[in-house]
Amino acid sequence: MNVSQQKIRSIINAHQSLKKNLIAILLNIQAEYNYLPRESLRAVASALDIPLCDVVGVATFYRAFSLTPRGKHTALVCLGTACYVRGGLKVLEEFEQKLEIKAGQTTADDQFTLETVACLGCCAIGPVVQIDKDYHGHTTSIKVAPILKKYGKPVPAAKKPANPRSSRKPAR
Repeated sequence: MNVSQQKIRSIINAHQSLKKNLIAILLNIQAEYNYLPRESLRAVASALDIPLCDVVGVATFYRAFSLTPRGKHTALVCLGTACYVRGGLKVLEEFEQKLEIKAGQTTADDQFTLETVACLGCCAIGPVVQIDKDYHGHTTSIKVAPILKKYGKPVPAAKKPANPRSSRKPAR
């Protein structure tokens, strides 16, 4: 991805180049690029006169930040105790199958990043999936395809099993 030093500089300037605005600056950069490019971290460190390791420390401490490119949509599957015992792992497996990625990865078309979380705070309606800012409660494997369709992911229809009668030998 092409990172514009001018754009990074304008984001930093919008926050008066103040060290206390580091998180806000990083949030704005992430909003622009959908992750924090390495070059942007160096630019922020230099502009704010902060050691690069401190900027990276903040960027890796908070879950809101990503150092790798993320998809247009982020799907979070809760695997907290309440969601897990109600089938959260099966929901995760269905997302992995439909998106053709594992948790922690981004689809090849950069549309979805799939992640797991320990708790989304919606235990009463678990299993819960959060996509972007939308919560989907009482999620089951069957609901995964319709949920993805809402976000523009065409999901192929399930393959129909072969007709068991067609494989039988005719009765004599």
